[in-house]
Formats: sequence, structure tokens, C-alpha cells
Amino acid sequence: MSDTVKYVLSEDRIPRSWYNILADLPEPLPPVLHPGTGQPIGPDDLAPLFPMALIGQEVSTEREIEIPEPVRQIYRQWRPSPLYRARRLEADLDTPAKIYYKYEGVSPAGSHKPNTAVAQAFYNKDAGTKRITTETGAGQWGSSLAYAACLFGIDVDVYMVRVSFEQKPYRKAMMESYGARCVASPSTETQAGRAVLEEHPDSTGSLGIAISEAVEVAAQNEDTKYSLGSVLNHVLLHQTVVGQEALEQMHMAGNYPDILVGCTGGGSNFAGMVNPFLGRQLRGGPKVRVIAVEPAACPSLTRGKYAYDFGDTGHLTPLVKMHTLGSTFVPPGFHAGGLRYHGMAPLVSHLHQLDLIEARAYHQKECFAAGVQFARTEGIVPAPEATHAIKGAIDEAMKCRAAGAGRTILFNMCGHGHFDMQAYSDYFADNLTDQAYDEGELAMALAGLPSVAA
Repeated sequence: MSDTVKYVLSEDRIPRSWYNILADLPEPLPPVLHPGTGQPIGPDDLAPLFPMALIGQEVSTEREIEIPEPVRQIYRQWRPSPLYRARRLEADLDTPAKIYYKYEGVSPAGSHKPNTAVAQAFYNKDAGTKRITTETGAGQWGSSLAYAACLFGIDVDVYMVRVSFEQKPYRKAMMESYGARCVASPSTETQAGRAVLEEHPDSTGSLGIAISEAVEVAAQNEDTKYSLGSVLNHVLLHQTVVGQEALEQMHMAGNYPDILVGCTGGGSNFAGMVNPFLGRQLRGGPKVRVIAVEPAACPSLTRGKYAYDFGDTGHLTPLVKMHTLGSTFVPPGFHAGGLRYHGMAPLVSHLHQLDLIEARAYHQKECFAAGVQFARTEGIVPAPEATHAIKGAIDEAMKCRAAGAGRTILFNMCGHGHFDMQAYSDYFADNLTDQAYDEGELAMALAGLPSVAA
């Protein structure tokens, strides 16, 4: 049989709570530190940026946090998202492995990002927020927050990494369609942006720079809060609707994954998929092998240092312990803009330190080749970010063929590539290059990590 098989849950199976893996970890996360005092921060330190409800979720160790009913009602527009068995891809690979993928491209923005955008907009509206500032890389997060804030009547300013702003103009148009304002970063609107442009007038930008701009504006305006699309605990928490649904859908399929694969930039889609499975493992359930796949041009897990660092280039954020390439590191302008972040989520970094996950890095041309193979077998053109997960899944499937092992592989297809067709045009025209980061720049960025007492 070579037909794709689809597993769909009814609307009443949308999770009623988010799953918090912090309740099940054998060791707690290292504390978040105030950059001035070096001491653990408290809720008041974060209050200028986030509503108290989200701050509470950021530090919570409760296993389940109830999803507000207004959020669940909006989720119904695209959730539960489908899970597929990729039989055509299996046949093309001639592998005994069974390959499944959870498809998050069915959301209004075309990715997993609305799972947290809707939740964050809800809590901001409840707190009286009038405007939200944020950053975006490839534009999936900016599009998602623009959509969510539109539903709740909140204004949004999005600082979009300049190289992606220029590569993906239709993402900007999508944000504007939802009523958001989109600004290329670094910009002249903020002190952080002006400082970068003064030193590097032709800067391609980075997520770290865009975060600095968005945080600066939020911190200076009482009616404005800041939203982040990845990295923080509460963001990863909201994404666990993905993995919870996948658990139930794998049960429908009469199977359970041996291997889980996800792409990683900041860590949100990856954690959203794998944390419910890891939580089950930590509570005595089946063991799973978990693979985080990142771009070789921005390899925070495979080349970064596990240390305290700023989340932004302008050093406006608290210090978090994570795998980092250094807050001043600016990755080359490869097409997977959503993966161009200098650090990895502290929670994902912690999972790596606990040996609960492994990591590998790929170059963009081999990832696009995997994405094209997936499109030609399964019919979905994946986002450049998602091609990394596909490449990881294909590699595992080929290992199964070599060993004659019928493993079950599940990966998160975190979004479609309908706004990324220029990237595919570049690939087919052989205009894509496997860009390498500057080793000297990386060494300088790591040498500049803040000094934190043990």
C-alpha cells in the first residue's frame, strides 16, 4: 500500500490543559538571573514586559495548566491538526521504517505559532494591554501574533529580521492584512537598532537584534507589552497541544514512536511535540529517542556553549542558562529565518544536558533536497525550517533500511512553505549556497559571554 493515511481527532479532543514537563524533570531548571545583581529574578522584574498570568506560567511547576475556554474556542478553527502516515515517502525511500508526521501548516498563519500567539493575546487582553511588540525571523511568528491580536483588538508592532524582510515580502503583507505594522530590523526607531546600524550600516539583522528593539519599545510604554514566539517556558508550554494530540493520534494508528524528530531554532515547535512523550517516559512510560535538528549555519546545540547569556543583542533581557553562540553572534542569511537565533530555549538546553535528547546540524541545500522529496511524495511544500526535521527523519529511515529495522519515526511538520517559494526557486536555479558562519565572529561572541558566579 502506498497511499497516505490521515488520523483526525474530533474537536472535543482538543486538549483542555497544557502539559508542563517541569513537573516531571529529575532536576530543576537553573534560575533566571537579573543582569545587574546576578540574583534570581522575581515576578516584578518581568512585569514591565509580560502580563502576570504569563509570568506565573513561566515559573510554574504544575503538571497541567488549564487552557482558557476562549482560547480553546479559537483553537477549534484548525485544531486538532491532522497526523499522517507518510506511506508514499516510505515507498520512495524503500525503508521498513514507518514514518508519521504531525502537520501544523493547517493554522491560519500556516505554522504551529498560533498555538501560543492566541494564548498570549488572550492574557494580554485580559490584563488591559493596548499594544504588543515582538520580533520575527521568517515571519511565521509575526503573522501568527498579528492574527491573534486582531481577534482581541490589540495593536501589534513587529520587528522583522531585515534579511527575511527582504526575502519574504508576502509575510509582511500577511501581517499588514491582519492589521499589524511590520518594520525591518535593525531599524532607526530604537536606540538598539540605531546602535547596530551605526556600527554595521548594512546589517542583515538577527533575532537577537529584533528582540532588543521590541523589548526596548515595550519597556518604555506602560500600555505596551512584549511577546516572544519561542524560547521561554510559557511559549513551549502552549505548544504542547501538538504533542498531546499526537499521543492520541498515534494510539489511533495502533503504534508508538521509537524516534521523534523536530527542527530547532528557539525550541518551541520541537518542545511542543516531544515534551508530552518525554513526560510519559519520565513517568515510567515507553522510552523514545529524540533528535533535535538545527541549521549548520547557526548550530546552538551542537556548537554553542551551555552558559548564562542574554536573550538579545542589546542586553536588555535577563540572563538565562542555555546553549548559546553568544548574544552578539549574527548568523548568515540562510533561508530558514525562523532558526536564526543565537540561543536555544533554556528548557530544551536543559533536556540536552540531561541526555534526554540528542542534536545534529544540517546544511540548507541537503535540507531543501529533503523538502523537495517530501513535496513530491506527500504533496505538501514544507517551510525551510521544517525541511530540517524532514531531513532528520529521512536519515533515520535510511538507517532503518540499512539495518533492516522497522522503527517508527514521528516528526513535526511545523509549517508549509507557501510564502517561501523564492527559496525553492533559488534552490532549483542552483543559487543556494551552504553558508558557513564566521569562526572568528563566533569565538568573539563566546568570549563576550557575561561573567556569572557559579
